[in-house]
Amino acid sequence: MSRSTDQPQLKSGAIGFVDALVIGLASTSPAYSLAAVVGAVVALVGVYAPGVFLASFVPMLLIASAFYYLNKADQDCGTTFSWVTRAMGPWVGWMGGWAISMTGVLVIGSLADTGVRFGLLALQLDGLAENTFLVRTLTVLLIFAMTWICVIGTETSAKLQNGLIIAQVGALLVFAVVALVAGLSGNGEADGGNLTPSIDWLNPFGAGGAALTGGLLLGVFIYWGWESAVNLTEETSDAESTPGKAAIVSTVVLLVTYLGVTIAILSYFGTDFLASREDEAETIFATMATQVLGGWDWVLLLAVATSAIASTQTTILPASRTGLSMARRHAMPKALARIHPRFRTPDVSTWLVAVIAAAWYVVVNLISENALFDSLTALSLLIAFYYSLTGIACAVFHRKQLTRSAKDLLLIGVGPLIGSALLIWLLVESIGDLADPANSDLGTAWFGLGPPLVMGIAIFLVGVLFMLFWRFKDRRFWAEKTTTAERLQADIAAGRTAAAVEDPAP
Repeated sequence: MSRSTDQPQLKSGAIGFVDALVIGLASTSPAYSLAAVVGAVVALVGVYAPGVFLASFVPMLLIASAFYYLNKADQDCGTTFSWVTRAMGPWVGWMGGWAISMTGVLVIGSLADTGVRFGLLALQLDGLAENTFLVRTLTVLLIFAMTWICVIGTETSAKLQNGLIIAQVGALLVFAVVALVAGLSGNGEADGGNLTPSIDWLNPFGAGGAALTGGLLLGVFIYWGWESAVNLTEETSDAESTPGKAAIVSTVVLLVTYLGVTIAILSYFGTDFLASREDEAETIFATMATQVLGGWDWVLLLAVATSAIASTQTTILPASRTGLSMARRHAMPKALARIHPRFRTPDVSTWLVAVIAAAWYVVVNLISENALFDSLTALSLLIAFYYSLTGIACAVFHRKQLTRSAKDLLLIGVGPLIGSALLIWLLVESIGDLADPANSDLGTAWFGLGPPLVMGIAIFLVGVLFMLFWRFKDRRFWAEKTTTAERLQADIAAGRTAAAVEDPAP
């Protein structure tokens, strides 16, 4: 898509398929995500946890298909914001962009905090890891350090991620192999461990429907983030296909990783050990590392640390690129559209995301550490919201193409719509679950509801208020009309899209 050349542009061709794939994987933070939910999922469904992770993969793959086909038609770093705007109008599109940006704000601080804590544990500095002031100070510094790397260049970011993902996956592989061999040989956890893996473990319905629903709500979280590769579409070689392929492949790699590690954990520890520690969140990996690896426990601790640090950086990317795209279309303040003339990255948008994320981390922690956990729980609402919007937008945007072949009908229409329906169902279930204050880490009620749901509602209300304010301040974005993929390509070829992509007027 042609854009105005009066101002610096994002650096096209800065990364290739492997770099995009690595960024997609790193954004999900596999070790951190798995550590955060494996205990809770096992508590719900027992040995059928691998089956739940397999079932959670289905809507992710269907939505990844939507990202692939939408990116083929519109290579915009705003992804969901741009696509939903074109397919369903500016009001819905704006809220989709807001949801993406806020997911980054909510989770960046927690990721950096985990990276710091586990980094200190890996270095055998357990005492320092328990020093709250030190950990919070280092967390804020880490956020800004990762932001600086994002600003100085996408290639630098990609090179760092390549190293971190190798360390992370390698450590997970060592842990999984050692745990599985020990479990199969009878050297696992003496009380309930030493289980022999069974194909039945892949049955998501083994523990019943109610347990499956709760497990899926947690399972979807561990796949979230793979689409970061698509947010870099304007900076990727072969932008029409490479980012979308990287997104799809990353979901498959994640599936294999999660299934392999979870099966190994179950074989070694059994279900009672994990279920009894579901409230320990990611710290459960520290306990498991010591039991499985002994003096080499730092290997797994390092995996969680590198996982969280890598995701701290890559989570900044989609939020900052979405802000750039929204500003470029007059849906956000003009300053967010600035691109650094030397590094050719959205520096203002990137630093703004970091500052807000760091402030959120500090303020919420001052309320309570449990309040930070509740803010992460609210993520499920935002994730399900913008993923489901993307699936619907794919079918609407490509509606004239759906009857061309059975493949197009399935991969562009039916598949994404099924993925969206599953996520909407999970969204409704999540709202009902989060409404109960008993399901909050704080254990108290805010306005008669669970704090995570109140946080989620508040984030949406703030978004609506800011959207209305900006609508009255600058009406240009709201003048955009819905279109189809075919019409957009015709407009681009004829040079009729300048109004939508030109640099903001003074």
